[in-house]
Amino acid sequence: MDLSLARLRMLRELYRRGTITAAATALHYTASAVSQQLAQLERDVGTRLFERRGRRVQLTDQGVLLAEHAGEILAAVERATQALEEAGESVTGKITAGVWASVASGLVPDALTALARTHPGISVRTKELAPESTAAAVRDGSLDLSFVLDYSNYPMTWDRGLERAIIAVERLYAAVPVGAVPAASVTLGELTEHPWILAPARSHFGHAVRLAFQSAGLEPRIDHEVEEQATAMAMVAAGLGVTLVSDLGLALRPPGVDIVPLGDVLTRTVSLAYRTNTARRAALLLVVDAIRTAAAEKGLAADTPLPTPEEVATVPSPPTPFEASSRGLGLG
Repeated sequence: MDLSLARLRMLRELYRRGTITAAATALHYTASAVSQQLAQLERDVGTRLFERRGRRVQLTDQGVLLAEHAGEILAAVERATQALEEAGESVTGKITAGVWASVASGLVPDALTALARTHPGISVRTKELAPESTAAAVRDGSLDLSFVLDYSNYPMTWDRGLERAIIAVERLYAAVPVGAVPAASVTLGELTEHPWILAPARSHFGHAVRLAFQSAGLEPRIDHEVEEQATAMAMVAAGLGVTLVSDLGLALRPPGVDIVPLGDVLTRTVSLAYRTNTARRAALLLVVDAIRTAAAEKGLAADTPLPTPEEVATVPSPPTPFEASSRGLGLG
């Protein structure tokens, strides 16, 4: 009997979560893809693993038995992978990491470039997910590690089955149309006179900002809800409102946007999450160390003082399209 690890992982998630839809969501597949793979697994083992109960699929006794063994099989494969990596003369391994836009652009390139020079046998693949989904993907085994967020006014509930390595602490700033806020700093209350561009309330970012407003007894006018900081800042540049942006998000700032320090200090902690049973895996820990080093080199290490408003105010704005083209022609 030839068993596919991917299909066993799907079976385990069905056993854990109770429905194909929930299992598919956890593993980031479509429900139809999971259903097809589970049907193939049933053919592979040559016995009934599922039975229909109305519109739901329920595991048979044999299905439950195999699902319980699937957890042991997958854990054994993980241990064997770790042992092989540690037995070699140099550290090797394949790591899959969950990312989102600002860490993918602001931390990952520098970290992986440095890692490739010192440990070329370590291969890292990334998958972009919403920050709210990455920890669950690690817990379910579809990722080896992932970036996760805590906001200073909205800490996340931590899963005891996961280890946590703090990577960076970011400050949040106001991103406003050029000239809209001439002061050296601004409060959330002063920004309520402007329309806002925010992440949806279901996101950690959107919820944390709304909590900050509520704590101050404020009610902003939210005209636009968008997921990514880069998208929000593009709308700011067009004069459609104001938003908040993190340190790593500053690299995504387009022309036409001023960055103004907040009088109401909001920070967020960027961490890496990985399963407790992989905590000794050498390749994984080297990836964590490379990312932590990249953050420290950007001045974002957890023990590094946050930049002062004066330091932020001296960060030059990106050139306008005309200035950029003039520089390319040697005109300025």
